[in-house]
Amino acid sequence: MNAQPERVSAWNLPNILTTVRILMVPFFVWAVWASGPWGGDSPAARWIAVALFAAAMYTDKLDGDIARSRGLITDFGKIADPIADKLLTGSALVLFALLGELWWWVVIVILVREWGITLMRFVVIRYGVMPAGRGGKLKTVLQAVGIGLLLMPLAPVLGGWWPWLGWTVIGAALALTVVTGVEYVRDAVRLRADWLASHPEARR
Repeated sequence: MNAQPERVSAWNLPNILTTVRILMVPFFVWAVWASGPWGGDSPAARWIAVALFAAAMYTDKLDGDIARSRGLITDFGKIADPIADKLLTGSALVLFALLGELWWWVVIVILVREWGITLMRFVVIRYGVMPAGRGGKLKTVLQAVGIGLLLMPLAPVLGGWWPWLGWTVIGAALALTVVTGVEYVRDAVRLRADWLASHPEARR
C-alpha cells in the first residue's frame, strides 16, 4: 500500500510572513500619505514608509527561501504571496501618482499588466504552472529598487537629480513589465495548446 504524501499545513512560517506583509500594507499607505501635502509633509513618516517597504521586500525573499528549503510550499502561499507583492507595489505606485511624483499612465500600464498576468495565471493553472522567468524576476527587482529610490526623501539634500534616478529605474522596469507581459501571454497560449494536445478527450 503506497504511503500518502504528507500534507503541508498552511499555518507555517513562510505563510505567516506573507500574512504579516499583507497586514503591513495599510501602515505603509498611511506613512506615504502622511509624508505628502495632505498628510502634513512629514519627512519622518516618509522614512517610516521606506523602512516598512524594505522590511516587506526582505520578508518576501525570506518566506520564499524558507518555503523552498524546508518543503513548505502550500496552495495558500502560491496565491497569497503574489497578491501581497502586488498590493504593496501597487499601493506605492498609486500613491506616487496621487502625490504627483509619478505619471499616471506609467502606473496604469504597470498595474494592468501585473494584475492581468496574475489573473491569467489563475485561469490557466488547470493546464499547468507558469514559473516566473528571468525577465519577470528582473522586472520585480527593478520595480522594488525604483520604488525604494522614489520613497527616499533625499531630493532636498542631494538635489533634483535624485528623483530622476528613481524614474529611470522605474522606466526600465516599465519596459520589462510590458515585454514580459507579452511573453507570459504567449507562454499561456502555448501551455494551453500543449495541454489540449496531450488531452484530446478534453476537446469533446
